[in-house]
Amino acid sequence: MELKFPFDPIRRASEIEKTVMKVNSRLYYRFRPAPYYGGIATADAIGCSFLCAYCWNYNRNLNPEQFGKFYSPEAVASKLLRMAEKKSINLFRITGAEPILGEVSFKHIIKVIKMIFKKNVGFKFVIETNGLMLGYRRDLIKYLKIPNLWIRVAIKGIDKNSFELITGAKKDFFLYPLKAIKELQKEHIKAWPAVMIDFFKDSEIESLRDILRKEGIKGDIELEKLESYPFVLDNMKKRKVALKRYC
Repeated sequence: MELKFPFDPIRRASEIEKTVMKVNSRLYYRFRPAPYYGGIATADAIGCSFLCAYCWNYNRNLNPEQFGKFYSPEAVASKLLRMAEKKSINLFRITGAEPILGEVSFKHIIKVIKMIFKKNVGFKFVIETNGLMLGYRRDLIKYLKIPNLWIRVAIKGIDKNSFELITGAKKDFFLYPLKAIKELQKEHIKAWPAVMIDFFKDSEIESLRDILRKEGIKGDIELEKLESYPFVLDNMKKRKVALKRYC
């Protein structure tokens, strides 16, 4: 898929969705238990509206048509539930990609979530998203008012310039993830921002906190650490994205 930086991430989301969705099935390449959040049943999807320089799933998200297998919502939920039962886990997520690329992928993940909660209303599900589409299509947010559904929004920069450098997307889209968090919180949906701190000084993180406060976003930022795989560091070098902290 030909791509020139910086790109329009809404247009890219639409193009990627056509590749990774087939009717109501989506491309996934792995299902696994993971240690995060104290233990979580995880489905690794493919396809993202951004192309972050530090992404551990960079090659699959760059060329999604070359990887994975299509799974229906029923198949995804079944795999996650079997894993959770085997490992005594009550927390679930879809990660490795952007779960919400448009209406088709949105309906897919909502169906997965509802099937898991149908099994046990005490389960919890985390949507890990870059927030772009929820900020752009805020009409979708009302469908996320589901008990025990949490939304973790990854903020990819502390300002427009760092956002464009890291994501490859045009800087004009920087505020969409912030607008998503604001609207989610307004609807009393548990949502919070997360940022990869290795690329920013303390003063820059503090400036992001100021922006969040001005946007009316409550709570603090989840500070995430880079997983410094050799191929990630090589890709960052090619994209001229530098670390400002030790990994």
